[in-house]
Amino acid sequence: MFFDQSAFRVRCEWGEAAVRRLAPQADAVVIVDVLSFTTCVDVAVSRGAAVLPYRWRDDSAAAFAQAHGAVLASSERGSADGYSLSPSSLIAIPVGETLVLPSPNGGTLCALAAETGAAVYAACLCNARAVGEHLRGAGRVLVVPAGERWPDGTLRPALEDWLGAGAVISALAGDASPEAEAAARAFLAARADLPRIVRDCSSGRELIGRGFAADVDLAAQVHVSGAVPVLRDGAFRRT
Repeated sequence: MFFDQSAFRVRCEWGEAAVRRLAPQADAVVIVDVLSFTTCVDVAVSRGAAVLPYRWRDDSAAAFAQAHGAVLASSERGSADGYSLSPSSLIAIPVGETLVLPSPNGGTLCALAAETGAAVYAACLCNARAVGEHLRGAGRVLVVPAGERWPDGTLRPALEDWLGAGAVISALAGDASPEAEAAARAFLAARADLPRIVRDCSSGRELIGRGFAADVDLAAQVHVSGAVPVLRDGAFRRT
């Protein structure tokens, strides 16, 4: 009964376990990976590109991209070779481009959610309102903050994903679980100071320390995108 999605129309639970347990009961699954997978998806899709999520950063990704006639993003953020998990690297992506974007967190969760048959959406702080408003008429909605990974592979809940999930939920209408309500309230409480909070949280400080402050600042923008990326035939495209 604990994992009964039908108890609430809107639920918010963390990571891969939530997708495996709850996505089969949901009509729509929203994956939130603010730094950086779903922000990358929003940037690309809002510019008319398509994004194919991929779970692994290995040799199979190149074969997958070739099979789909797509460009493979680099596994190294900020690579001089072109696209990567850096949202800034996708700002000039052309209309009609198809991009394979490997991601061990957001990309993996999207692929797992798609296997359940639920509609899968990518949300971040930039497009949270657009996604939430789009799903107001949907049935059961599961919002999944992706989180990060500790070195041993266990889930590290990430503040930016919690706030991004709350931003989506705050734009949704309907019966929400206590966890979903808490996420929405956390976002609303942080809203006025959110750019600073994202910069100062663990993930933000790590990226800034590696020289990617521009990515953090881009991802911390709230409600600036009207794109609603939905996964169709294996690729995220604008609805």
